[in-house]
Amino acid sequence: MGTDADDGDEGNGSTKIDVRVPQKLVERIDAEYEERGYTSRSEAIRDALRAWVDPPIRLSEAVLADLESSRKQRERGETHSLDEVADKYSVGVNSR
Repeated sequence: MGTDADDGDEGNGSTKIDVRVPQKLVERIDAEYEERGYTSRSEAIRDALRAWVDPPIRLSEAVLADLESSRKQRERGETHSLDEVADKYSVGVNSR
C-alpha cells in the first residue's frame, strides 16, 4: 500500500490502496459510474466505501431486534407466505 497526497478527499489527503477486483465487477463499475453522476471510477468507489463504513440509513435497536426475532421464527418454520395466508382465509391478493 502506498500513499499519495490528494486534496480530493475532504481536504484530509488520502491514501492510495491497491485492491484486486474481478474484471466483471470493474466492467460493471465502468458502465455505471457516469450514469450515477460520478466523474471517475475512484470517486464512485470512495462513495461506496463511505456508505459501507457509515450507512446512510441506520436501523434502530428495536427494529434490529424485531428482524432477529422474525429470522428465528422463519428458521423454526413459524411463518407463512402471503399466498398461504390468503388461501387459508380465502382472500384475494392484489399483485403490485
